Amino acid sequence: QVQLVESGGGLVQAGGSLRLSCATSGRTFSSYAMGWFRQAPGKEREFVCAISWRGASTYYADSVKGRFTISRDNAKNLVYLQMNSLKPEDTALYYCAASSFGILPHTVPMYDYWGQGTQVTVSS
Repeated sequence: QVQLVESGGGLVQAGGSLRLSCATSGRTFSSYAMGWFRQAPGKEREFVCAISWRGASTYYADSVKGRFTISRDNAKNLVYLQMNSLKPEDTALYYCAASSFGILPHTVPMYDYWGQGTQVTVSS
């Protein structure tokens, strides 16, 4: 069992930055690929980015490529999402998730565990 708790969301102006954190429990954290998803009101949950279990590989949705960076610290059981050049369309509830599926899972069904989410609001 893996428990995930996101933090770091908030209100920011367009062009600003935020860093989200995901704290995990469980001694097997380093064996999971990790991902971030987001869900805006009235829309489906969408993939943002993923990182392999050792952090050697990452994968990003086209909409965030070049602006967002995912990283992880296996010693601290933490995953981060650095978000720069934020846009109003980035406004959503952001979820951290853990997957035993493979190296870079990128769809909702590929993930086994989910956090409760942290709200990010970008004003124009």
